[in-house]
Amino acid sequence: MTITATTLTRAAGAAAVAAGAIFIGVQIGHPHVDVNSILTTELAVRNTLKLLMAALALVGITGLYLSQIRRNGVVGLIGYVVLAFGYLLIIGTTYVSAYVLPSIAGTSPGYVGDVVEVATGGHAAGDIGTLGTVIKVQGFAYLAGGLLLGIALFRARVLARWATVLLAVGGLVSAALTVAPDSLYRLLAYPNGIAMIALGYSLWRTTTTSVRQPVAVGS
Repeated sequence: MTITATTLTRAAGAAAVAAGAIFIGVQIGHPHVDVNSILTTELAVRNTLKLLMAALALVGITGLYLSQIRRNGVVGLIGYVVLAFGYLLIIGTTYVSAYVLPSIAGTSPGYVGDVVEVATGGHAAGDIGTLGTVIKVQGFAYLAGGLLLGIALFRARVLARWATVLLAVGGLVSAALTVAPDSLYRLLAYPNGIAMIALGYSLWRTTTTSVRQPVAVGS
């Protein structure tokens, strides 16, 4: 099998579609997160899927940015770097939620409860250390990166423009929902998930169309 730029771009598009679908899927019927539920198999599976989602999203946004790097400009570069950093932090915090917190929930329920509270937009009663700062930076990077990359992709006029708007607006929706109840907070998955699915499909379709387009022969 020959690995080409077209193959990698299509793979990135597929990764974006998968990431968006998983992001929406894991939030459907999501149980309330607390010290008790974090020990359940259901939450372990959902958090593992979130890890996969973040990794796929990182691949997806890399393809989205590189596919039109000359059109994205400085705004696109900054947006991509910030959003990629946000997804890297999501991988880290989700790993902690999936595999670290359950292992210490029995001995340190207060700490686990505080981490869960901060992660869902609340305030910790105690000190959770550097993790509190990481969660805040993660939220900012996810919001600002999505907004800037969405603007750059919109201006590039290559991918589905309504999806680029949804990517940008999705970050603002996320910010608004951080002060909402947990059940409403999870609705942020829908605009971002739909945007990733649409952008990934648009990237795949655009790449396929450019490959099939006949080459003009000069006379």
